[in-house]
Amino acid sequence: MSLETSLDEFRSRWRAEIRGETAAPVPQKRRRSTPSPELAPPCEEDVAWRCLPGSPLPEREAGENRYVELAESLLREAEEAAPVPAAARPGPPHTAPSLLEQLISDLNEINEIPFFDIQLPYEIALQIFQYLDRKELGRCAQVSKAWRALAEDEMLWYHICQREGYLTDRQVTACSSWKGALKERRTRESMLRMNWKNRIGAVSQLQYELGKVLCDAHVYDGVVLAGYTSGDVHLWDTRTSSLAESFLETSHASDDSGLNHHVSFVRLSKSLAVAAYDNGTIDVWSLLVGREPIHHYQHNQKIQALALCPDTAAIATASSFQIRVESPDDKGYWSSSCNFQTQKLVNFLHLIQDSAGFPVIVAAAGEMVYLLKQDVPEKVLHSTYGHPITCLDVSVQQAAFGVKSYGWITNNGNKIHVYSLQTSQCLTTLGNSTGDFTCINLKDSPPHLLVTGNRDRRVRVYDLRCSKSLCSFYAHQLGVSAVQMDDWKVVSGGEEGLTCTWDQRMGTKLWEMHARHPVRYIWFNSQSLITANIPDEKHPRGASIMDDDLTAHRRHRGTINVYEFSVDQTSAESVLPICRSSYSEVTGYNYNIGLAVPYDNV
Repeated sequence: MSLETSLDEFRSRWRAEIRGETAAPVPQKRRRSTPSPELAPPCEEDVAWRCLPGSPLPEREAGENRYVELAESLLREAEEAAPVPAAARPGPPHTAPSLLEQLISDLNEINEIPFFDIQLPYEIALQIFQYLDRKELGRCAQVSKAWRALAEDEMLWYHICQREGYLTDRQVTACSSWKGALKERRTRESMLRMNWKNRIGAVSQLQYELGKVLCDAHVYDGVVLAGYTSGDVHLWDTRTSSLAESFLETSHASDDSGLNHHVSFVRLSKSLAVAAYDNGTIDVWSLLVGREPIHHYQHNQKIQALALCPDTAAIATASSFQIRVESPDDKGYWSSSCNFQTQKLVNFLHLIQDSAGFPVIVAAAGEMVYLLKQDVPEKVLHSTYGHPITCLDVSVQQAAFGVKSYGWITNNGNKIHVYSLQTSQCLTTLGNSTGDFTCINLKDSPPHLLVTGNRDRRVRVYDLRCSKSLCSFYAHQLGVSAVQMDDWKVVSGGEEGLTCTWDQRMGTKLWEMHARHPVRYIWFNSQSLITANIPDEKHPRGASIMDDDLTAHRRHRGTINVYEFSVDQTSAESVLPICRSSYSEVTGYNYNIGLAVPYDNV
């Protein structure tokens, strides 16, 4: 039976009962106290409703019966608007209460509907609210005062901050207003994004000395480690306004031979700094102890690759056909934990930590990709004869590498293969380009995304879920040498020394900066960008401190550029975000990011 039919039947029964057409007996337990029948006045047809059980006494004043009269008038109007069904079934005898009592009971129930945040305990209501996001909590806070008190609970906003990635290392007692802290962080994030897009910031170069040519650089959380041809290793903390520099003492300082071995590779983690030299020497420093090396060991031949685990104190080095892993024990004594053999020379090397806390090595040697674990036989992830590996990057669960293919013979272009480190199976194959993939970034990319650089001058962003390219940028004239991306932008570096910033969603270039040498390394976060322009020639004319041509030295030394987009960098002379101009040593012109101001005024 439909709702309208039920409503019409209810009105018909009620009107009939009021007129005296239906007289259903009411159980004694549901009747209210009324005068005896012999004392009640006789009922007439037009006032039959006054004699119903539960109705007011006739001697009461007419004002007390206004509500019943109003209900009767509403029923009469509804009766005129919609005809009553022909047959109306009365309720079962001796069970159903009168319609007036049922109406009064329903009205009482409507007034007593429980409001869950009043009836439920506060803790249970809080558990329900914890599944809402910040927008839904804002809507709930507008319902009532009780909901507002629940929606502004500090525990709810603390968990929202944690879910959105703000202040993840803080405890709940570290802030008095987590809602205000979230608002402040989101406002700051919006300002930083605006500075990135509008090129508002400050650019500076890390200091250098005569006779030093940059060989390698690495960044971890804003701390820069650089190695030079003189054998020196420098450390900068770009998170401080003064760009504090530290000079790390090397093991060659006490060498009586007087020879300077240039640095081949440098790596940095949260607590360790590692440098490998061209004579096979490795120095290890602790960032928590001092400037002197805490560990030193030697390879017999030149080192081809160096890797440092970001989570644990483990170092992997590849020399000749051997891969060696060094790590300290519980007492802090360093030793060689495992050694592996490869069939060809290692080109790329990465070191991560598995779920059990043991080091896992992913190495590319020629056309073979190895997955090496301690006390486990060597496993080959990928091997295709005649198709060498051109680039490699590793995340916690996956490994991605570029494979060179001779497309003019096999009619297949160069591809990117993505493997699972848990199952050792190929997850997907990406791309089909004519040029070699020169760089790839998987560990710093958003989930399910991958960014690559190619020798065909293009930067491509792939979606691992559908194995398709989301966007492609014609970026650099001489090929792409370094790439990195986040959720909305892509930063790429080219062989010609150009650093470009792209809006991934719009597919447009935001701005670019130029330097002399190829961009070999890129690192950025929400408020800063660090690039390393490393020259291919390590001993050019004029690079020695004994040479008189200082201009040639400045041109060939290489640079490390730091771009700051933080909103806290304003000086006392200006209340607006400002920027510095970077002097190009190639053409002599100033390339600005943002508003051009005199360097001395910043």
